[in-house]
Amino acid sequence: MNPNNQPTSMDYLNQIAPQSTKINLFANKKMAIAIILAAITVLVFIFIIVSSLIPKTNLNQQLAAKLLATQEIIDDVAPKVKTSQLRTYNGNLKIYLTNTIRDIEPLLAKEKINIKKLSPKILEAESSKNILANLEIARLNAVYDRTYAREMAYQLDTIVSLMNKINRSTSNSSFKIFLEDAINNLTPTQKQFADFNAANS
Repeated sequence: MNPNNQPTSMDYLNQIAPQSTKINLFANKKMAIAIILAAITVLVFIFIIVSSLIPKTNLNQQLAAKLLATQEIIDDVAPKVKTSQLRTYNGNLKIYLTNTIRDIEPLLAKEKINIKKLSPKILEAESSKNILANLEIARLNAVYDRTYAREMAYQLDTIVSLMNKINRSTSNSSFKIFLEDAINNLTPTQKQFADFNAANS
């Protein structure tokens, strides 16, 4: 026997070792689809749980801060508006905001939010400073009323959008009723400002 033809000990061990078979989970298409669907279901379930744990306090504070900032804008512009129609819209909006802020205060208190002690960060984010600065530039350029109508139409649109968002996420029935009434009352006013801007552009 040729010594070169003799199997080495390593060859012998390889021959007697059990052959491992590779398992491919995705070889079967039905199994692959089932695994993917199970993973998606788990991810959706986790997302729902995490979403329900996120406090809605910030949205409520944001709404309160927006309402207060809008009230500041209205108070500032009242003596500067020239058009009688826009003055009327502004006066009606002032009454609406005064009543809305009064009505939302006890609802926020139930959510442990004091409208007079809102987060400084949220107050800064919703500040009226930028709008008032834009309006001052518009006054200097003699386009005050039109600019104010545009800015207020946008401001009211963001408030209505935020109210809708909170309404969809809250389970508080009293707050839902308040928001639905507020949206119904504010939407026509927002349209008045938007239409005034469009007609005078």
